Amino acid sequence: MTLRVTLVAAARSSSRLTERFDDDRPLDQAGWHEVQLVAHTLVPLGAAELRYCSPTPRSRATGDALGFAPMAQPALRDWEMGRWRGMTLGEVTAREPAAVDRWLADPRSAPHGGESMLGFIGRVGGWLDTRPADDGLVVAVAEPAVVRAALVYALNAPPATYWNVDVRPLSTITLTGLPGRWSLSLESGIR
Repeated sequence: MTLRVTLVAAARSSSRLTERFDDDRPLDQAGWHEVQLVAHTLVPLGAAELRYCSPTPRSRATGDALGFAPMAQPALRDWEMGRWRGMTLGEVTAREPAAVDRWLADPRSAPHGGESMLGFIGRVGGWLDTRPADDGLVVAVAEPAVVRAALVYALNAPPATYWNVDVRPLSTITLTGLPGRWSLSLESGIR
């Protein structure tokens, strides 16, 4: 049986310019408003046999607002950023420019003392590969970084591809396949 895993990016908890590493803030007003605007298109995903979310407040709140009643999955947590946690990229770049350059260039590096990109992608991929193959439909609300990591893993793309994937709040991707054999499924807007 082929598994369908739809990942929904959590609604926003801050503007893109003030996003912080490993951010655990709840949804802001704009995030709640966005959920209300698109809920009618996402609510049908709640029919999935298994409904999960990242353990972050905004992922849980997004899933709950959509009626998914998702179960938090530790493997879907945001990228662990060590001492950079809670800082913006601009703040870190001002303090540690060489470390940021190394982090952006080498997927094995973790100058922040947290998780390397390869470790992060592997963790998210491990979660994908351990979904029960007999449950056909899965939905998971996750942080944008988690959605990017899942896509890179599923397509077996070079790690640097991660930086070229833009995941907007409440966007979705669907991955189909079996553990270790995933494909990106693009849906038609025509029904």
